[in-house]
Amino acid sequence: MHNESIEFIKEQFNINEKVIKISQEVIEELKESFLEIDKIEEYNQYKVINAMVKNELSDYCLGESTGYGYNDVGREMVEKIYKSIFRSEDALVRPQIISGTHALTICLFGILRPGDELISVTGEPYDTLKDVIEGENNGSLKDFNIKFKKIDLINGEIDFESIKKNINKNTKMVLIQRSRGYSLRPSLSVLEIGEIIKFIKNINEKIICLVDNCYGEFVEEFEPTEVGADLCAGSLIKNPGGGISPTGGYITGKKNLVELCSYKLFAPGIGKNCGPSILPNRLIIQGLFYAPKVVSEAKKGALFISCLFEKLGFEVFPKKEEKRSDIVTAILLKNKETLIEFCKGLQKVGPVDSHVTPEPWDMPGYNHQVIMAGGSFVQGASIELSADAPIREPYVVYVQGGTSLYHIKLGILCALQNLYEKNLIEFP
Repeated sequence: MHNESIEFIKEQFNINEKVIKISQEVIEELKESFLEIDKIEEYNQYKVINAMVKNELSDYCLGESTGYGYNDVGREMVEKIYKSIFRSEDALVRPQIISGTHALTICLFGILRPGDELISVTGEPYDTLKDVIEGENNGSLKDFNIKFKKIDLINGEIDFESIKKNINKNTKMVLIQRSRGYSLRPSLSVLEIGEIIKFIKNINEKIICLVDNCYGEFVEEFEPTEVGADLCAGSLIKNPGGGISPTGGYITGKKNLVELCSYKLFAPGIGKNCGPSILPNRLIIQGLFYAPKVVSEAKKGALFISCLFEKLGFEVFPKKEEKRSDIVTAILLKNKETLIEFCKGLQKVGPVDSHVTPEPWDMPGYNHQVIMAGGSFVQGASIELSADAPIREPYVVYVQGGTSLYHIKLGILCALQNLYEKNLIEFP
């Protein structure tokens, strides 16, 4: 950080010199690591450009459609490009899919039938999926007599022995969650996901492997569908939307399975043939074009956060030296006050709603109150800099996203400044 920038943030954001000094030390330490992230970004950028070139993307694909959405060439082009990038048989990419949870729900209800069994091999599913799977009288899988089992990790590792013991003739689908969710377990690399899928297919090749890919797209050179995943799902207001797509989600994988999912999203027999773009396809396609760069910035920011908070004596997940396969960093803050004040500090540099003070609230789909900070251009977009946490022990904040390393750095400095002013942190 050059002197003019230092003086500017000291004056305009009231950042203490001690806070700036330690952040500068961390950035200097990470120069070599940032170069490794750049290599992955470069590969993924070429992959995205290649998909757009090979599919002959034209300007007339960038508009929108209304009504039923018949013959929407832009929508069809988006799905061809996604299919190419994920090296899959088909893709369903729609603004009608409002979140990663929604995309996964479509996969579950599109494929599973009464009497089938779903097994989560990565432990407890993410909070918002719990009601989808085991809710009472709310239209959940349980209500439709679809059985569910979860196999907990052992010291953060997949329990292959328990997977083998629990798979039976009714097991139709296995759910693999790539990111950590609201837990402290490690995220899974694409290589690890491939090993899990191979193990399951060796037991029964007909079992459908569904990967929750949220927060993982473009973090590595490859995607789960390239290592055997039958279905892969995620959100466009996370990594693949590049901070530009205003809504949407995707499902990609085997053609017959994607078709079944499309029947659930719209109606049997109609499926992919309908569904208007509603918003300009340009936003989805341009967001995808920028996604490798944006994810690279978010990944650098995540590494910066881990290194900085380790220096300050906090426990972080993952640690600086650990491999990353998502853009999330968890910081163990140990008490409610520190957690809340961290989020309040981060909110102060949100480009939108910086003047708003975040407070814990009863967020739909969660069993505990949740506090969220970010100030993003797209509501709830976690590819933009954001932090959220359930208000429960051990009081862990999950920081993700950031379309610019500079914004991430400034957000973390403001969070630290807030903790410093409240005497909740000391600097070495």
